[in-house]
Amino acid sequence: MSKRLIVTSIFCLSLPLAGLVQATNFNNGYNQPGYSKQTQGYGQQQFEPPTQLITVEAARTGATVILGGTVVPFREISLTAQMAGRVEFLAGAEGDWFEPGELLVAIDDDELVAKRQQAMAELGGHQAALNDAQVQYSREMWAPQSRNIGKMPGMGMPSLFDQFFTRNFGSAMGYGNPMLERQADLYSYGSKMGQAYSQHLGALSRIQEVDARLRDSRGVAPFSGVIIKKQVELGDTVQPGQPLLKYADVRDLQIKVDVPARLMRGLRQDMVVPAMLDVGNAPVNARVAQIFPMADEKRHTVTVKFDLPAEVPGGPGMYAEVMIPDADAPVQKLPVVPESAIVWRGSLPAVFVMNHQSRSELRLIRLGEKVGGNGVTVLSGIRVGERIFASPQPGMSSDWSARRTPVKQ
Repeated sequence: MSKRLIVTSIFCLSLPLAGLVQATNFNNGYNQPGYSKQTQGYGQQQFEPPTQLITVEAARTGATVILGGTVVPFREISLTAQMAGRVEFLAGAEGDWFEPGELLVAIDDDELVAKRQQAMAELGGHQAALNDAQVQYSREMWAPQSRNIGKMPGMGMPSLFDQFFTRNFGSAMGYGNPMLERQADLYSYGSKMGQAYSQHLGALSRIQEVDARLRDSRGVAPFSGVIIKKQVELGDTVQPGQPLLKYADVRDLQIKVDVPARLMRGLRQDMVVPAMLDVGNAPVNARVAQIFPMADEKRHTVTVKFDLPAEVPGGPGMYAEVMIPDADAPVQKLPVVPESAIVWRGSLPAVFVMNHQSRSELRLIRLGEKVGGNGVTVLSGIRVGERIFASPQPGMSSDWSARRTPVKQ
């Protein structure tokens, strides 16, 4: 009886111990690398680095200088007031599109309209005087006043006797010269006609002057474009020379850069250089369109304009960068990293480097120019031969290699 009691007690005590040993083995297996709660049909589990590691290589690049510039429209004008007055018409607001010949801005022209009507009245008077002078000259040409008997007292005989005898005998005896008198009369009437014609031209000139001032009171679009800036509002009083608005064609854009004179040796007409727009850091190729012939006397820089491709993002006034080759600098080897390896911490570029302790390390770098399709040179921050993460995962930080996650095969 006592033996059975002892055996039963030992058996009951062994059951919890066996369960404890089994639970311990289960936990140990769960904590080991490669363990999975899934069934055996899913395959064996293993651990891989979160991203691919690549070795930084070097590339031979010529020295370039990055210069900042401004995006400007290909054609831009500034309309200014040519006369004093009040703004009575504005065609639209900034961004509105207009075709050539459409009215953009107008200044009141009531005074000019009154002056034009006065000039038209003077023109009518001078036109009538000119017509009268022409008629008088024609009459003198075909019916000379020197042969008019009514201008002389005569002998009391019929005018026919005076016509045939009086003038002829008087001319033979030295009393008068009918031919000379006729030429003098023609010259006198011709002078009057010339004076009338000159006064007529003067009246026409005054009308043309008023018409020119009337045209100056209105600003029309010289080409297709948009209003980029209004500098007055409807009802404002303006003075001659005061800016009214800026108008430009924004379909074709350029980058305007002030290039130091020492770098001009590396530029030539129609040369293509890489550029970077501030909108989304979009890389584009810019063509040298115009090189100004003279450098600035104070800044010692030369203005250069670069043509941008059609339909590029951005617009006038935005910031852009152009890479200008430096012909005096030697060719050098620089580290090159893919664009996918670059992460941005605010406005600073950085890459994740695998250090000697096999742990990731965030390192700030200074970027240079683009190389190839997706490579960027690094001016400082890393060295050739270091290992970096090719495509860091979102949210990745330093010491990332110590936090691995399982990946199924």
